[in-house]
Amino acid sequence: MLQKNKTINNYAKYSSIAFQMGFTVFLGAFGGVKLDDYLKWGFPVFTVSLSILAVIIAMYNSIKDFIKVGDKDNNRTKKKK
Repeated sequence: MLQKNKTINNYAKYSSIAFQMGFTVFLGAFGGVKLDDYLKWGFPVFTVSLSILAVIIAMYNSIKDFIKVGDKDNNRTKKKK
């Protein structure tokens, strides 16, 4: 039973990180499209730049969260020994 709860907790942690990444990229792309529509430039500068920036931010945040989750798991295993 304990292993099942641990598995469910891991799924919840990692799926929340995935949703956070998706939401960040969506906001960056959406904001870029809206800025390009407002300014009406010939090339979608803000769509491209904000999308790339959003991907970089999402990757940074997810790697930071993975490291934090890994540190918590390592601390738990050290305390059990």
